[in-house]
Amino acid sequence: MSDVARRAGVSLSTVSRALRGAPGVSPAVRAKVARAAAELSYVVSRDASSLVTGATGRVAAIVPFLRPWFFGAALAGISAELRAAGLDMLVYEVGDAEGLDSYVRALPLRRNVDAVIAVSLDLDDRETKQLDEIGVPVVYCSQRAEGRPSVFIDNAAAAAAATRFLLNLGHRRIAYVQSRDETGFSWISRHRRDGYLQAMAEAGAEAVVVTERDGPRGGAAAAARLLGAPNPPTALFAESDDVAMGALGVLRRSRVPVPEAVSVVGFDNHDVAEVLDLTTVAQPVSELGAAAARLAARLLRGGADPAEHVLLPTELVVRRSASAPRTAPGPTPEIPTDRRGRL
Repeated sequence: MSDVARRAGVSLSTVSRALRGAPGVSPAVRAKVARAAAELSYVVSRDASSLVTGATGRVAAIVPFLRPWFFGAALAGISAELRAAGLDMLVYEVGDAEGLDSYVRALPLRRNVDAVIAVSLDLDDRETKQLDEIGVPVVYCSQRAEGRPSVFIDNAAAAAAATRFLLNLGHRRIAYVQSRDETGFSWISRHRRDGYLQAMAEAGAEAVVVTERDGPRGGAAAAARLLGAPNPPTALFAESDDVAMGALGVLRRSRVPVPEAVSVVGFDNHDVAEVLDLTTVAQPVSELGAAAARLAARLLRGGADPAEHVLLPTELVVRRSASAPRTAPGPTPEIPTDRRGRL
């Protein structure tokens, strides 16, 4: 640091304040210090700075699992924004509720992060209260937490819009496939199902909900069950693209033409959805993470409302897996959605 001070022609304390982004340094001096530091390849030591400021410059991103594409996309958005804010990201895979409980208990002892971003953890009231007590700001990503900083989409409204799209094509027998794991239905699953049920009720159509395990295997099992029903549906709305992919596989192996015999709609806009020509609700996964990271950075600077909610839009992406039923039951009243399916 002394070499940087000599090259920039300023004091050691000015170099320290400039490199930490602390107030009291003019833009011109800050630029001069940054230039000198770059010329000398000087990097601020996080550990040394934390001894002075008490801040680590690190933010923890907690995810239940690392493998699903959703979490990779969200973490990419978080990482880019934290890096732009001069913050480092630590990633913790907590798995189940027991893993989260263990992490929360250990965090105050580690004191190694300034904030936490909880990514789609589907927390109950007890677990949310646990996070309230860890002593650092917590931002909820892909989950609405009342009275707490959150970034999310309106899953119910998006699912209702996708269901209305199928209704407007002329479908009346629309089945919804929801997922259940060993802990039950997730917060997201419940809200998407509620949106489907709302749209079907508004149209006076009978709802058919099939419950299977999560992922492609669950979608495959659901499609097999529905194909064997006495009056099979003309459209299938899956709560996720993973579920829809499993359903598409069974339909195609059974030589059931998609969309001529059965239309299929998913949710998420998975990377593979375009390749499969899957009509789906696109949610901005990377931007969910990026917005959560920006909110965390503003909270650390004292520039954000600790109860701020950020609602991001979704969009229905129409591809070739959905069309009017082969024999429409008659005219269906138009149910309003805008031209692009945006909510």
